[in-house]
Amino acid sequence: MNILVLYGSSRQNGNSEILTKAVINDIPHTEIFLRDLHIEPIEDKRHCPGGFQPVEDDYDGVIEKVIEHDIVIVATPLYWYGMSGIMKNFFDRWSQSLRDSRFSFKDEMSRKKGYVVITGGDHPRIKALPLVQQFQYIFDFVSMEFSDYILGKGSRPGEILQDERALFEANLLNGKLKELLKNE
Repeated sequence: MNILVLYGSSRQNGNSEILTKAVINDIPHTEIFLRDLHIEPIEDKRHCPGGFQPVEDDYDGVIEKVIEHDIVIVATPLYWYGMSGIMKNFFDRWSQSLRDSRFSFKDEMSRKKGYVVITGGDHPRIKALPLVQQFQYIFDFVSMEFSDYILGKGSRPGEILQDERALFEANLLNGKLKELLKNE
């Protein structure tokens, strides 16, 4: 099994990144920082003659990495009670992947486990729950297993390090992932 981490924060070393690094500590993985890439918003061509056309951006490279990995960890700050805009652009483009003849996207995704890490400053253990549900619906739509999630409190840089519960949960998930990798 191999692990891909998709970071959706626009801030380097932000709270969602810090918490996620606790999850993957001492575990081999691949990281993609969406903030460092150019992913165009979707131009919905699902119902147009000719359908989606190729887009000159970094999306295809990212989705190819997603397909190559068995476990996908999605890390995002809670921005206005949803995922970050750069992450939303990425997930919106899944509509394009569903119609891409190069691969069977739903079939590929059905063999993956998905984990979600979200941090926010305004009562995230309650107010991030609709976003957790959104990720569950996204994963369900492509038959991807929604394996677990962690919610952490942190707004100012490094504030997540004060959230003992989130760090404890990150450590537990780290152990589960190590066990998964060991038993493969």
